[in-house]
Amino acid sequence: MALRTHCQTSGYSLTAQDVYNNLGRTALEAAAAAFGGTQSLHTNSLDEAIALPTDFSAKLARETQIILQKETGITAVVDPFAGSYVVETLTQELIERAKKHIEEIESYGGMTKAIEKGIPKMRIEEAAAKKQARIDSGAEQIIGVNVFKDQASNDNIPILQVDNTAVREQQIKSIQSIKSSRDEVLVNQLLDDITLCAQKGEGNLLDLAVKAARARATLGEISLALEKSFGRYQATPTTISGVYSKEIKMDSKFAEAKALSDRFAQQEGRRPRILIAKLGQDGHDRGAKVIATSFADLGFDVDMGPLFQTPEDAARQAAENDVHILGISSLAAGHKTLVPQTIEALKKMGREDIMVIVGGVIPPVDYPFLFEKGVAAVFGPGTVISEAASGVLRILLNETNLS
Repeated sequence: MALRTHCQTSGYSLTAQDVYNNLGRTALEAAAAAFGGTQSLHTNSLDEAIALPTDFSAKLARETQIILQKETGITAVVDPFAGSYVVETLTQELIERAKKHIEEIESYGGMTKAIEKGIPKMRIEEAAAKKQARIDSGAEQIIGVNVFKDQASNDNIPILQVDNTAVREQQIKSIQSIKSSRDEVLVNQLLDDITLCAQKGEGNLLDLAVKAARARATLGEISLALEKSFGRYQATPTTISGVYSKEIKMDSKFAEAKALSDRFAQQEGRRPRILIAKLGQDGHDRGAKVIATSFADLGFDVDMGPLFQTPEDAARQAAENDVHILGISSLAAGHKTLVPQTIEALKKMGREDIMVIVGGVIPPVDYPFLFEKGVAAVFGPGTVISEAASGVLRILLNETNLS
């Protein structure tokens, strides 16, 4: 059987600063995938670190692929770098490092057991925290972020604005239309068949799911039919510590933030406490986990909320845990809807004292809206974590002094 692969260029390497540099980054990554022989490729858009892609940026991303395919001749050669000492050496190094991960996974009894223990996620979070520390300290240089900065580089960048309320209403109307025109008896029978198959462990679940989809069952209904038998997996949020501080080697910004954290603890009688929340259908938690890890190293008590929380869930957890700060990580353009709803939920609980901060992929043009709604601080991609922590702590200390 032939190995068929799909590759996607890195979203993490995209920067919110000097966004047009992302064209070069994506082109290099796409070329690497093509040199490696991928059969399928997705190229990210240049503006994805600040907003959802515009039609123009998506067109440039697509045509990056087409240029590689039609103008370079890469796809006409099976192995363009065959015999290259550099590429062969890097490949061998990659194989050796991969073997170590595979051996670790096998030591836990296989991938399923390793996932249950949270090992793969832990390794990813450790690597992410180390890389972020290297960038924050300047040990790893990123053009436009920590070297060759150009403050005016993003002026006049077109930003895609999404009306989340209108999109939600449109989707609800679409689903209602489908449900009103389908054979409800047939759909319910097919969904029951899926549940029964899952319970007995006999039959072909994929075949049954395809049949249900063709009868216009929704993805949510098919998932629920499976959940009746399998239940729903709930990941246990965990936070690693020591990785960020070890890599950043106590640089001056880290030391300053740690001192502020210690001062707050001495003044308040407990460490500054933050809940990091992911709201709605935003399943990208890498950035949130990096923040959790680094803030823990800076002296914060850190709570991690589960994925896919509602604003009410996040507000309730923040109140129950008696945190000082609720940090909302947003990467899916839901901030203008979900953040105000969270602040409103806190008000209804009588916990306006909990500071709300927001981080992630948020267009700067949306910052004033969030501040108006009661957000204390907004941190976009490229923010140095120690500086963000210091900023938050100064706000807390000033509030404490005022009271």
